[in-house]
Order: sequence, then C-alpha cells, then structure tokens
Amino acid sequence: MLSMPPALIAVIGPIEPPLLAAWARHYRKLGIERFLIAFHFPEHVPDIRRHELQAAAREAGIIPAHTSTGPWHEHTNSELRDALRHRAGPGWHLLADADEFHQYPGPLHQVIAHAEKTGHSVVGGLMLDRVTASGRLTGWRPEGGLDHAYPLGGHLTHRLLNADPRKIVLARHDVTVASGNHRAPGHRPDPDRICAVHHFKWRDGVRQDIERRATHSADGTWQTASPARLAEARRLLAHLGEHGGGINTSDPRFAFRRVSLARMPANWHAEARAIVTAWRPYAYSGQD
Repeated sequence: MLSMPPALIAVIGPIEPPLLAAWARHYRKLGIERFLIAFHFPEHVPDIRRHELQAAAREAGIIPAHTSTGPWHEHTNSELRDALRHRAGPGWHLLADADEFHQYPGPLHQVIAHAEKTGHSVVGGLMLDRVTASGRLTGWRPEGGLDHAYPLGGHLTHRLLNADPRKIVLARHDVTVASGNHRAPGHRPDPDRICAVHHFKWRDGVRQDIERRATHSADGTWQTASPARLAEARRLLAHLGEHGGGINTSDPRFAFRRVSLARMPANWHAEARAIVTAWRPYAYSGQD
C-alpha cells in the first residue's frame, strides 16, 4: 500500500510568476498534491508584483498559508518554513525553494519507501546549478521552458561561492532541519541515493538581488549570524565583474555540461556521493 505523498513546504520570495507556475507543474508531475507555501516580500518589492505572484499561485491551485513583508533576515526563512511544517503535520515533508526542481532516482513513493526501509529519516540532495549556454544571466520564455533556456548544469554553489551545496530534500515531520535546508543535525542521508536539485537561480535579476543582499548584510539591515552570506555575495559579484557580467562556463572547476530535467545526469550517483561525503564548511578568516 502506497503512503500519502509528502506535503511540499516552501518559502517563496519575489520570483517571476511563470517560474512559480513551472515549479508547481514540476512537483505535481512528481505526485505532490498538497502545497504549503509562504510568501515573504522585502520592502523594495512593489505591491503590483506581490499581487501578480499571489494571483499566479491561485491560478496554479495553491492558496498561500502566509504572506509577510520586511527585511530578509537569515532566520526569516527558517521561522516561516518551520511554521509551515507544523501546519503540515505528521508524515514526510518535501522541502524545495521556488528555484529548486528536484530530480529523484525513482518515483517519489519508492524513494521514501527505500529511506524508511533502510532506516533513514531524511533524503539528501545536491545542487546542480543551471545556467545559459553563454553563462549570461538572462531571462527565459515560458513556452521554451527552463531546460531550453538554461541547458548547462554544474557546481557553481560550492566551487565558486564556497557555500554548502547539500540539501535535505525530504524529511520526516519530527526531524529538525537547519537553516537553508542544508542539513538535519543528527541525521545523515544515504550518500548513494542523492537527489539532483536543479538550481535555476542564475536568471535575469539575480545580480541585483545579490548586490542588495551584500549591501543589506554589510550594513546590518538584513541580520545574519555568520559571514557566509556577505562573503558568498562578494565572490559571485567579483566573478561576474571578471567575466563581463556572466558566469565562466568553461572553467573546469564548475564541470558544466548539458543536462535535463527529463533524465538524471550521467554518472550522477558517483559524482554526488563524492561531493557530499567530502564537503566541509569553508573556514572563514578575517580577510573574508
């Protein structure tokens, strides 16, 4: 007998409405029936954009559980996420940001059944950063789709930003998940069953978002408990400045290659296992 599909938990910022629509379609195809989302809009977001995104959610059959405004402090996402998880109740929870499209090694119910059979309370994922063929930070056309607009996938998050590329993509309701869904203290995912988290962050407008993050993190307007958020923003902005405003897709460190949401990348399991088992937090110094 199949278990109930997990509830999808997401905190969503001011993305473009077509991305929200594509995200909802993607997870419905995976079997998700219950979406618990919260919107959070920083002060710079105009009312019309908020209304457009809320309308897009309703058109996708999703009624937001909560909408808030104000600074995007480091703890903001976690507090909203945990309130949604409490509301979702017992069972498994799927955790995905609005620019994260999960690709599992099998049907979702089988992935969960395998985790339960092997005594795992979480399922892990690894970010696969999706970019344009040229590395330019451009927009996309809904009729063409995300795969067409951002055909390359690679490891930008941890090999350029020195950020944590690991994700907890599924967790039982009683498992505490850390900020950013990067880990669950006391629980280790199966390193041989790592999900590909297609990360469609590197779109038109991301540079302005990161510049805003850097400014607000530096002046304390957006509170953060570590130097990571500001340092990661500065690394990305420096890279863009060195490469004409785009991402250097030819840099072998990033291992960019053509990938698709329709099939797992070649050799993904070995590649993902090597990264998630070897990754360690970046050691920040006074120069960062």
